[in-house]
Amino acid sequence: MNTAIIIDDEQPARELIKHYLKEFQEIELLGEYPDGFSGLKAIQDLKPEIVFLDIQMPKLTGFELLELLDDPPHIIFSTAYDQYAIKAFEMTAVDYLLKPYSAERFSQAIKKVQKLILSREPEKPKARNLIATLETNLEYLQRIAVKTRHKIEVIPVTEISYIEADDDYVTIHAGTEKFLKEKTMKYMELHLDPSQFVRVHRSYIVNVNHIARLELYQKESYNVLLKSGTSIRASNSGYKELKQLLNL
Repeated sequence: MNTAIIIDDEQPARELIKHYLKEFQEIELLGEYPDGFSGLKAIQDLKPEIVFLDIQMPKLTGFELLELLDDPPHIIFSTAYDQYAIKAFEMTAVDYLLKPYSAERFSQAIKKVQKLILSREPEKPKARNLIATLETNLEYLQRIAVKTRHKIEVIPVTEISYIEADDDYVTIHAGTEKFLKEKTMKYMELHLDPSQFVRVHRSYIVNVNHIARLELYQKESYNVLLKSGTSIRASNSGYKELKQLLNL
């Protein structure tokens, strides 16, 4: 017996999956969830082997949910996503169901995942490969999901004042709060709009909309003073890039 859950904000989509699942008595449906937050909690609490996951959901997308999981289960995407995303799925071993899909196509996805479960692969490479593939997509982030001790925070990038390198992580500063995210500075640099975010130093990326002024620190050396009062050292190359962007 395999276990599964459904995470999709559209009730008709959840009903269709439940209808198709009736043909697979060997799969026990543990629950259905209308958003990424409740779905994430269900994955952590119930530990299903299979998750039917939508992508375009409010509050927390399917991609953001996957990023927050240390040990993701086997994912079958059920999505109406665009052709670019589908191409990304095809580059990995993760299966996807393009809405609307047939019972035959659903059956193919189930058999593929069941085969993977029987193989007892320890690493769940499918979800991990998808995440790696998506990280090469240079679409700019509009928000960033982070996991704190007690809850999930979704931070609009407009609220981020600066990002700081922290070993294999980055620390995201937003207002008076800071959040740890398991990403590299290179990833953040590539995925934040360069018209708004500048890597002013190897250890800092700054949101130009949060800059109050540039201050001369010493000869040919500058600090970036943020509206919050935080002062950040800028390298020569970072300062030149800022000057060009701000037309100084």
